[in-house]
Amino acid sequence: MIAIKAENLTKVFRKYSSKHRFLTFKSALVKGSLFKDLKPDELVTALKNINFEVEKGITFGIIGENGSGKSTLLKIIAGITKPTSGRVITNGRISALIELGAGFHPEITGRENVYINGIMLGLSKKEISEKFDEIVKFAELEDFIDAPVKTYSSGMYMRLGFAVAINVNPDILLVDEVLAVGDASFVPKCLDKINDFRRRKKTIVFVSHDLSTVERICDKVMWLKRGEIQMIGEPKRVVDAYLQDIAEKQEESLETRHRELDLEKKWEEERREKRWGKREIEIKSVKLKDLKGNEKFVFSPDEGMIIEMDVEAKGKMEDFVFGIGIFNSEGVCCFGTNTHLEDFTPISFEGKGKVIFKIDKLNLINGTYYLDVATHKRDGYPYDYHKSLYSFAIASRNKSIGIYCPPHSWEFSKEIKIKKPEKINEQTKNT
Repeated sequence: MIAIKAENLTKVFRKYSSKHRFLTFKSALVKGSLFKDLKPDELVTALKNINFEVEKGITFGIIGENGSGKSTLLKIIAGITKPTSGRVITNGRISALIELGAGFHPEITGRENVYINGIMLGLSKKEISEKFDEIVKFAELEDFIDAPVKTYSSGMYMRLGFAVAINVNPDILLVDEVLAVGDASFVPKCLDKINDFRRRKKTIVFVSHDLSTVERICDKVMWLKRGEIQMIGEPKRVVDAYLQDIAEKQEESLETRHRELDLEKKWEEERREKRWGKREIEIKSVKLKDLKGNEKFVFSPDEGMIIEMDVEAKGKMEDFVFGIGIFNSEGVCCFGTNTHLEDFTPISFEGKGKVIFKIDKLNLINGTYYLDVATHKRDGYPYDYHKSLYSFAIASRNKSIGIYCPPHSWEFSKEIKIKKPEKINEQTKNT
């Protein structure tokens, strides 16, 4: 089921310059310049022919540089502004946290603003009263709720706005960059609430410059550039493409459209082979081995693993990170790390080399797993990313569910009569 659908969406703004301002209406008439002064210098296209769908129950991220059209798009989805052409179809109650303090009246108290905002979002006064204490507690404003909102800090604005928005119990939640001004202790609460919405299969549209958070919480990501869609897809792939584009923009300020088309073509080719990056450092080969050095693809849970990568740098490199990620068949990350996260400091690398990652004991449950390997800059710019190109299996008689099987044991008091298994499972015998 589709929660949001945008069809041929375009938004054009008229831009006026200061030279067209006049002192009084009378002076403009005397000069005969009224209509000339009201003529726009140019038309600015904030969004151009946008088409996409957001499936019900997913978290949909939108990324892009300032001025790319992200906030304009969210305002159109929320119904705050209308498109110049095209349309947006939404299915369900929408709650929007788009502009800090939007809808708050600065002269009245937080208590009064909660009721006004709740009514604006479709709640009755009785429903707001029932949720009021929960809203104030979540916003951590018990001591300030009866103070005028104009006395609130930006963080207090954000906390109250977020608390009201999420307690409307919307079908669709729109969040635009407001977490950037949140208190350090409050932002995790917001992310926990967003994750709770995800578990409850609410639809979330999340706009942020915090790319690590976008990767972590979003199911799908759209990248906007100058009002146009550049890419929609898996978060890691889209974020990497966006980072690569920013890096190239910094290196070549006068990039031509021809080169842009070539790059987009290259991304399309690499998308098919589940690999991307310009390969300034290239991963030439990857082998999976047991701890004795034998190449293999099926492991038991209590076995270790060696991931061996042959790599090559095209020139002398001083900024590099090596990383791995293990995912189950449902795409859930079981484990991931890299040399930057573990505080290794790159010094230099040139020519051919070998990277060996050793896991002493896998402790994974029965099933098929996929391996990501990557080399990139410390800021995330990808040199060579291999997405799920390698797989291995865990063969075990253990029927446990989940991802990870820690060493464990069972104990029972004498009142509980229970027969132990005839053969202790390999994963439990060492506990």
